[in-house]
Amino acid sequence: MSWSKLKQQLESFLSPALQGKVEYRATGYRYLPDKAGICYITVNKKNVLNLNDATIPIKWYQSEQEIKNALIHIDILLSHEEIEAVRLSMNGKVPEDRLAIIARDRKITEAAKEIQAAHAALIKSNFTAVANRFLSTPIEESIDSKDILLTILALVDRRVGKKRLLNMSQKIKLKHPAVQYFYELRLHSF
Repeated sequence: MSWSKLKQQLESFLSPALQGKVEYRATGYRYLPDKAGICYITVNKKNVLNLNDATIPIKWYQSEQEIKNALIHIDILLSHEEIEAVRLSMNGKVPEDRLAIIARDRKITEAAKEIQAAHAALIKSNFTAVANRFLSTPIEESIDSKDILLTILALVDRRVGKKRLLNMSQKIKLKHPAVQYFYELRLHSF
């Protein structure tokens, strides 16, 4: 599919409040037909998501430890099953007050590894391939995807309503900063 047709389809799915604010852009190389151009997302004419640009306003993490330090201030909900799993793995040798701390630390470590893996996949991703996949999959699959770009495209989609956005506020806190940025943008557009 040509870029202009793909762009037109993507922008037709934008939330009415974000039309004109969020744009999908691409650069092409006239003399290098085998080299793919760079695709990026702009918000209010500012380049917000360019996969390899360090000057964008979204924080790119360099290490898993940076992610863990950023997540330390987030209130993470723990289930009884997660605490019991820690108790079983420690053979009951850990004091009760430490079980929740260990379970929370394990959940933060797991989230940090997922963000780091998603970050690595995003750098290698092909915008047009992800956009085509977004157009062919149901919105529920896209919004729950581990692919950062697919989730961003779903967040700015008109088929995602305010109630669904509000219900996913806890899950978004554990996602990549790029996803958090577009979540906040969409949430404040109502």
